Amino acid sequence: MIRKIVYLLVFIMSELEVVKKNRLNECMQNLTLSELRLMQLAIVDFRNKSEFDEKAIVEIHANTYAETFNVSRQTAHEIILQAEKTLFQRQFTYINDEGKTVKSRWIGHVEYSDNSIKIGLSVPVIDAISRIDGKETPFTRYHIEQTHTLTSRYSLRLYELVIQYLKIGKTPVFELKKFRFQLGLLPTEYEKMSNFKKKVLDLAVNEISEKTNITVSYEQKKQGKVIVGFIFTVNEKRKEKDVTPKTNDNSDYWLNDKQVNYFASLL
Repeated sequence: MIRKIVYLLVFIMSELEVVKKNRLNECMQNLTLSELRLMQLAIVDFRNKSEFDEKAIVEIHANTYAETFNVSRQTAHEIILQAEKTLFQRQFTYINDEGKTVKSRWIGHVEYSDNSIKIGLSVPVIDAISRIDGKETPFTRYHIEQTHTLTSRYSLRLYELVIQYLKIGKTPVFELKKFRFQLGLLPTEYEKMSNFKKKVLDLAVNEISEKTNITVSYEQKKQGKVIVGFIFTVNEKRKEKDVTPKTNDNSDYWLNDKQVNYFASLL
């Protein structure tokens, strides 16, 4: 029984797919790790609705956050409360279809409600996560399952930036100044290259390679002796062969009403 419940949780996690146009994925932003995770859940919730409505409200429960990212209910509750105060203030910058720089907020409004937050996403965010035509508009997609154990916001952001080049295997040059903003760094943070590599870049590369479905490495782009950017190589890890002994137990496991309601709250 326990094994089947675990399988169900894994299935739920695999359904949490983040999809967004590359222009949003490549934006310059300063979200915390908790806020990045909340936006992941908000994007998933919005895209799971039957219709893409600009007035649609997404609701993120503390229980869902706790189960998805393996934190305590109390920690998730505190994160939800904090996000209600800070997320509305967060801004990001992106390049629109005309090549112009646009500044926007992530959300238009937010309210705390019974151990959850209800969020109204901003129009630019909604546009970047809905009605995506892969032939016309480049987009990035990945499952939260692949990133939910990352503990650094730099790791999560770097994962998002490189995963869109997985099929190619190599990124273009990430120009240093823009790249720092994409990771959420202020100009005064980790100004020395040695500190940037140790505290941000190498930390992120190592954590991604250790905890996710891909491995990442990088090479430096220089002008003379000055580092002006980085090129990343990204490869998918080889999947381990399933050696679990097969059984003939094809019996179904039926959830009771309480269990159904519990797992439904996670979706």
